[in-house]
Amino acid sequence: MSAAAAGTSRAAHGPDVAQKKRRGPGALATAYLVIYNVVMTAGWLVIAVGLVRAYLARGSYHGLYYSIEKPLKFFQTGALLEILHCAVGIVPSSVVLTGFQVMSRVFLTWAVTHSVREVQSEDSVLLFVTAWTVTEIIRYSFYTFSLLNHLPYLIKWARYTFFFVLYPMGVTGELLTIYAALPVVQKTGLYSVTLPNKYNFSFDYYTFLILAMLSYIPLFPQLYFHMIRQRKKVLGHVDDYTKVE
Repeated sequence: MSAAAAGTSRAAHGPDVAQKKRRGPGALATAYLVIYNVVMTAGWLVIAVGLVRAYLARGSYHGLYYSIEKPLKFFQTGALLEILHCAVGIVPSSVVLTGFQVMSRVFLTWAVTHSVREVQSEDSVLLFVTAWTVTEIIRYSFYTFSLLNHLPYLIKWARYTFFFVLYPMGVTGELLTIYAALPVVQKTGLYSVTLPNKYNFSFDYYTFLILAMLSYIPLFPQLYFHMIRQRKKVLGHVDDYTKVE
C-alpha cells in the first residue's frame, strides 16, 4: 500500500494521448475536469504556501503539520472524486487501481495521521506531506494543461522526473509515520475488535498496519520502475535528440 505512488503513477485525470484520441471526454465533462484539476492545483498550492509561511514564522520545520492540517484533509479527501470520475467513464482509467491508490492516501491521512495524534509532530509526517504537495501540484497542473491541449514541456518534464526523489521521499515518510503509530495503536487498541463479541469477529489494527508496511516491499520497486519506463517512453526521444545535439 504505497500512498506515495498514488500521486506519482496515477493517471486518473490526465488520459494519455492514445486514450484521449480514442475516447476523450465530451465538452461538458472536459470543462468539469478542467475546473476540478484547477481547484485541486490551487488547493495543494495553498498547502505549499501554508508550509512555507509557517516555517518562516516559526523558524523551524518541527510541527508544521498543524499549520496545514485542515486543507490537507480537505483536498486529499477530495481526491475520492477521482474514483467516481473513473466509475462514470469520464476518465479512462481503472476504477479498482484508482480506488486503491486514492484510498491508500486517504487511509494514511485519516486512519493514521489524524487518528494517532501522537505522530502528528513527527518529522516523518512533514516528509510525506512535502512529497505529496509537490507531486500533486505538478500532477494536477499536468492534467489541466493536457485537457486544454496546451502542455508546457517544463510541466511534462517535471511530471516524469521529480518522482526520482519525491517517490522515495514520500514512501520513507509514510513508513516512518506508520511505524511511529504502532506503539500507540498497540497500547490503546485503536480500531481493533476483540473476541468475544456478538458478531464473532476480531480485527487487530496493529497487525494490519504491519502488513500495510510490508506491502511496500513488493509494491515500491514495481511502481518505481514503472515510472522509469514511462519516463523513457514519454521523454526518451527528447533526451536522445538533446544528446545528438
